[in-house]
Amino acid sequence: MMNKRSKLTLITALVIAGIVVLTQSIYIVDETQQVVITQFGRPIGDAVTEPGLKFKTPFVQEANFFEKRYMEWDGDPNQIPTKEKKFIFVDSYARWHITDPLQFYKRLTDERGAQSRLDDIIDGETRDQVASHSLEEVVRNTNRQADTTAKISIMIEDSLAQIEVGRKRIQNIIQEKANEETKDLGIEILDFRFKRINYVEDVRQRVYDRMKSERIRIADKFRSEGEGEASRINGEKERELSQIQSAAYKEAETIKGKADAEATRIYAEAYNKSSRSVELYSFVKSMETFVNTFDTSTTVILSTDSDLYKYLKSME
Repeated sequence: MMNKRSKLTLITALVIAGIVVLTQSIYIVDETQQVVITQFGRPIGDAVTEPGLKFKTPFVQEANFFEKRYMEWDGDPNQIPTKEKKFIFVDSYARWHITDPLQFYKRLTDERGAQSRLDDIIDGETRDQVASHSLEEVVRNTNRQADTTAKISIMIEDSLAQIEVGRKRIQNIIQEKANEETKDLGIEILDFRFKRINYVEDVRQRVYDRMKSERIRIADKFRSEGEGEASRINGEKERELSQIQSAAYKEAETIKGKADAEATRIYAEAYNKSSRSVELYSFVKSMETFVNTFDTSTTVILSTDSDLYKYLKSME
């Protein structure tokens, strides 16, 4: 018969074996996970996508866990030529998730294999699309006017090439083309974006110089138009000033004429009332003429029948 110590050892061994078997039979699926069960390396049954406590055949079957949430793909910056052979650095990123865990395991095995495959697919489609479009198409979305004054905006837009596709549509095309290649891999690309686009160093300075030259050309055109407008305004100002001065002179002469006429009328009335007043008026006007016409250096020849001569003669 088995002694007491041997029985205790056997029971302990059975308990340990039971715990090991139990741990090999049970696995827990989290809400963020999905599982493919394999037997001797081959997938068995459908993928497990519902969270909870699950069972499998111990030692024979293995649970392969995959991410259920959205995952990030971050590409390396690549030097790519555009349609017009301008070399640019393109840095891009994408979001993807596993749609068919069983197919994913068969084709890619794990997420590291998926990232490597996405590198080939997305980078390849990015190169194809960038090389098929001009730089303006890759950089810009629409032909909208810049947020400046209307006239400057129109001039800037006139100097830019008109786009037909645009960056957003190119991104969508890359996503669509990439999804066509990944649909049999059990994954789907949810979003693709250009993170950064820049010129390579050897052409960047030439581009900056061209941009400066273009802006200088626009500035010179505005300056020339401004000078022309200033000349037009100054010309209109001088013309209006001459018109105002001419009208003012005419008005002044009209007023003076009316005043002289009124003075003549008053003098005539005075003449009709008193011959002495007329004589006084004639004398005053002659003296005014004398003061306004002659000075100490003036030599003049007068007729003996002139009023001025008569008054000067009477002063002797």
